[in-house]
Amino acid sequence: MALGTIIYSALSQQPGTARALVLMGGGARTAYQVGVLKATASMLAQTGKLPADQFPFSVLVGTSAGAINAACLAGEAEVGFRAFDDLAIFWQKLRSNDVYQLNKTSASSWLPGSNKYLAALNLSRGALAHGAILDNAPLADTLKKAVSFAGIDRALGNNVLSSVAVTASSYSSGVHWTFCHGKDDDESQTWSRPGRRAEFQNIGVDHLMASSAIPFVFPAIPVTVDGQIEYFGDGSMRQISPLSPAMHLGADRIMVIGVGQPKRSGLAGDAPTQVRPGLSAVAAHAMASVFHDTLQADVEQAQRVTETLKQLPPSVASVLPYRPIRVFAMQPSQSLDALALKHAQDMPLATRKALGGLISDAGGASLASYLLFEPDFINALIGLGQRDAYSRAAELLEFFS
Repeated sequence: MALGTIIYSALSQQPGTARALVLMGGGARTAYQVGVLKATASMLAQTGKLPADQFPFSVLVGTSAGAINAACLAGEAEVGFRAFDDLAIFWQKLRSNDVYQLNKTSASSWLPGSNKYLAALNLSRGALAHGAILDNAPLADTLKKAVSFAGIDRALGNNVLSSVAVTASSYSSGVHWTFCHGKDDDESQTWSRPGRRAEFQNIGVDHLMASSAIPFVFPAIPVTVDGQIEYFGDGSMRQISPLSPAMHLGADRIMVIGVGQPKRSGLAGDAPTQVRPGLSAVAAHAMASVFHDTLQADVEQAQRVTETLKQLPPSVASVLPYRPIRVFAMQPSQSLDALALKHAQDMPLATRKALGGLISDAGGASLASYLLFEPDFINALIGLGQRDAYSRAAELLEFFS
């Protein structure tokens, strides 16, 4: 988070008390966010901090599967807290076959009598032929049914929301794009920074598909930007400043929910192993690197800059173009790799066989967790999110004061 972002957002927006929700990416792991939000809504309703028919955020920003969560919430924002219950119902009904299917070449890799080497060969052939290991066409159909894009327009038009934003990474240009949708799309409010740009567009299925297109796993998605078609992948790639879009869109209070790991070594013991890592361990590490967001560093820097500016004499602060930014960040208190290990066998048999050695051990369970859209794992994530939120109830309620 650069000081320039804080200053720019102050110059480009009117002073106010805009509250933003920023949802990070992580495939199936983002069901954790649902638990945090359900518990938050329950606490707000019980304490009367906000009316139950009032949606508690005016800016929604999402990345990858977090973008899907943001879009689902935006489409139901007019019903207030009930939007969080509706999001939970969506996740609890979701299955892996609602998100992806095997490519035809990959599907042949699990036929009876095939071994892991044949599976790996067919998997690589499928990836070369289709540009990805899996086909996420089912997700497009799921999103068309699950997300009320008309509801997003109504929420924006009725000032329930001020803006919705989705981030994605362009394979074509290497730029990390933020697609913004507001009631009055004002191009003068877009921004351009090294490696990061924004453009106002009506959010649609293509933006959500692009933002959640996990590299190597799902194919690139074409989206038109700057008047030309570029191909996009998961917005978690090259995401160096996850709080920046919310600040540019006028937020001065930001609740951000990530799904990062508190400790990845817990699966294999505390001491690092000297054994050469297998294919599954390398694949899991590569996936974790894609979703290794800079959330913690971004939060700390935003808080540090804001606190420094607050310490200035009032006579100096009054002439500086800045707004203090208040951030509340939530991340899992437990290892999601370890949680996934308990549910790895719930992945559909055909997918498990096709992925072969990639998900054959603890490292593979970590990799599988991004694709494990199955009830037991989803409910475990939601439960963890709820427990984590209640453990920080005082901080959460204070944030909404």
